[in-house]
Amino acid sequence: MKRYLMAAAAAAVLLASGTAAMAEAVKLQLKWVTQAQFAGYYVAQAKGFYKDAGLDVTILPGGPDINPQQVLAGGGADVVVDWMPSALATREKGSPVVNIAQPFKRSGMMLTCRKDTGITKPEDFKGKTLGVWFFGNEYPFLSWMSQLGIPTTGGADGVTVIKQGFNVDPLIQKQADCISTMTYNEYWQVIDAGIPADQLVTFKYEDMGVATLEDGLYVLEDKLKDPAFVDTMAKFVKASMKGWDYARANGDEAAQIVIDNDASGAQTIEHQKRMMGEVNKLTEGSDGTLDTAAADRTVETLMKGGSDPVITKKPEGAWTSAVTDKAKSM
Repeated sequence: MKRYLMAAAAAAVLLASGTAAMAEAVKLQLKWVTQAQFAGYYVAQAKGFYKDAGLDVTILPGGPDINPQQVLAGGGADVVVDWMPSALATREKGSPVVNIAQPFKRSGMMLTCRKDTGITKPEDFKGKTLGVWFFGNEYPFLSWMSQLGIPTTGGADGVTVIKQGFNVDPLIQKQADCISTMTYNEYWQVIDAGIPADQLVTFKYEDMGVATLEDGLYVLEDKLKDPAFVDTMAKFVKASMKGWDYARANGDEAAQIVIDNDASGAQTIEHQKRMMGEVNKLTEGSDGTLDTAAADRTVETLMKGGSDPVITKKPEGAWTSAVTDKAKSM
């Protein structure tokens, strides 16, 4: 009997190791640091959704000096989270990236300004200093300024652009009149820093008619020629969307999962819970399928702006439904 139990235990160990060995490895590069913006992926990992799908997913945090498209092109990740303006600009420059899924249906980007600067409308940006994120995040802003006919090279008729890092200090310290913020993150950092909402003026890209798609999933085009890769990505997308569904239904738990994965220790549970509530508004109703009409509007927005548009021609093959179609059939 003892010999039988030992044999059974050994078989179980071999089975477990074999299952682990068969798990398909996936590296996901995030667009920013660990926070509720990416809760769906962390939830999918923590709740075992990736494991159940036969995947071994490594989630790589981003930051102000990390460009997901560069990581992707360099082979550092299989799939990245990025905004469509960055992806389309990268594609036009020769790196063939493709959108395979779109968990975020709505934009959360805006400019937040101090009311005491006298800014009440976009035309008032002239002569002001604006904080802007770079490494691919600048494209929606540049497109908007181009459409307004406001140069980004300074001067009385233009705007002075400063590179904004991982904080809201330029606005707090009055180094900038306005800064880039997201509805779910930096705006609340400004509030928490002691500037009340009635002392701020915000310009949501959605309201300005220049909103573009954010936080989609992108891969290299050549990889999609491999049916096995498409299958792996379909499993990844399906498990990820299960994570997002769980996050919307269990916001506080999802926020805690994010905190548990934040190696920096810089995040607070209160901020992540609030962020989770705002992020859920942007993913609500999404099953990961890209709305091609929204993609077309993003392209149209990026092509506007006179002599200096973000992209100069309509892209071909910049998105595919092959992965989400397969995910639905699983």
